[in-house]
Amino acid sequence: MNTLPTRPVPRAGILDIEAYVPGKSSAKGGGKIYKLSSNETPLGPPPSSIEAFHASAASLDVYPDGSVRALREAIGARFGLDAARIICGNGSDDILHLLAAAYIGAGDEGILTVHGFQIYKIAILAAGGTPVIVPEIDYTASVEEILAHVTARTKIVFIANPNNPTGTYLPFEEVKRLHSALPRNVLLVLDAAYAEYVRRNDYSAGIELVSTSENVVMTRTFSKIFGLASLRVGWAYAPAHVCDALHRIRGPFNVSGPAMAAAIAAIRDNAHVETSAAHNDRWLNWLTEQVSALGLEVTPSVANFILVHFPDVPGRSAADAEEFLGQRGVIIRGVGSYNLPSAIRITIGSEEATRAVAAALKDFVTQAGGGMRLG
Repeated sequence: MNTLPTRPVPRAGILDIEAYVPGKSSAKGGGKIYKLSSNETPLGPPPSSIEAFHASAASLDVYPDGSVRALREAIGARFGLDAARIICGNGSDDILHLLAAAYIGAGDEGILTVHGFQIYKIAILAAGGTPVIVPEIDYTASVEEILAHVTARTKIVFIANPNNPTGTYLPFEEVKRLHSALPRNVLLVLDAAYAEYVRRNDYSAGIELVSTSENVVMTRTFSKIFGLASLRVGWAYAPAHVCDALHRIRGPFNVSGPAMAAAIAAIRDNAHVETSAAHNDRWLNWLTEQVSALGLEVTPSVANFILVHFPDVPGRSAADAEEFLGQRGVIIRGVGSYNLPSAIRITIGSEEATRAVAAALKDFVTQAGGGMRLG
């Protein structure tokens, strides 16, 4: 005799998904708190975005433009793109989920790298697909490893470029090599959330490849260098047929009016972006040098954070460092959920915050007795 469940039950697989865990927002230590756990910009949004946000309060009773036309056109004007091939969402995470929902189903596979952004795995599983997690080389996505795991069931390859939480990147020639070897029915998703921070001549966010291909999507966000993390605005540049598919399943008003207004102002303020990038470049290099001088291994980063490695020794481990820094009011990100249990991620903050984390790490190494080198 069949017995019905006593309450609604999620479909198979949903409760097997490990929920995304964001960076911490509080610390045990007293005094001033430095939150360096979520890769937020220390300079905030441009003043014009704040003004536009406040002005939008006069129309909170009116639904926003469901087509997000004004924002798409502003993005198109900034980068020289066809606005009809731009789709916006409630953060770029929204778009990543839409891509998985549109192109992955039961029996299908999506590829991500072992230290890739957690949302890729969650989106694949939520769509009913199977995540295929491939190795990296020196904490960097490997074209050979990805291609070796492509099967007839592969529908999407997710690449964060630069990658979070490692800060590494694939040169554009490598991205093109990967794309040219993928089957034409496999969608290559280039997540370029940190593109504005990169200062490398061999890097490209992917606009050129999307423009000339039918199976490449580039996603971007206003949460990082533009300073609008709280408003949740993301966008993608994609082939027309991909945009058509996503429009059929996205929420009809998935970008709020205030968020739209602030994002339009932000994308037009090139000076603020350049100032933010220059600040990051200076303090990224400074913090990397300071931490390396302590005997700690730092993965070279092109983004607005660094990945710091610790020995698996009691009193000297990544978990010990996270606890010590927290007691000093410095909040960083443990990355065990990214298969990096021996590392922490530190966002580049203000000058004061960056100097504070460097001083705290120096004290940690000193009290741990030195000898922090891994090999």
